[in-house]
Amino acid sequence: MKRYCILLIALASTYCSVMAQSKDSLKSENLFLEKVLSASIYFSDKQVKIDALTWNAHPTYKGVYLKHLILGKDAKNQLSCHIVKVEPNCILDIHQHDGKIEIHEVVGGSGTMFLDKKEIIYTVGQICVIPANTPHKVVAGKNGLYLFAKFTPALQ
Repeated sequence: MKRYCILLIALASTYCSVMAQSKDSLKSENLFLEKVLSASIYFSDKQVKIDALTWNAHPTYKGVYLKHLILGKDAKNQLSCHIVKVEPNCILDIHQHDGKIEIHEVVGGSGTMFLDKKEIIYTVGQICVIPANTPHKVVAGKNGLYLFAKFTPALQ
């Protein structure tokens, strides 16, 4: 009986330690996302505050929103950059960008990317390169997902 109590205490201690690390990790992740969303974008002729930009509902996918950070007109149509917010358990369903390479950097939350028969777990810090004309799908996790998405040439 004594061994079982010791084992139970050890398991409870380990569980509490893991949960504390998870909470610290989540706090750190949220802080990073907050910093990204409150930062500025500097151009040679202007400065734009990201938090002043509007969240635009995606025209096709429910629960998906975009902040357009750098538009094609800002970069001679060579590049565009966007923050993509996918609400919890929502789906950016199968689509492709003809003639455009897309790069995702996960800056908040988690989810799953389905890319050309591969399943990629999205967690903060992951980067994914999506070749032009390649079908892909993103599913947000239970806490939602934030991506820093870049396109070349620019998304129109």
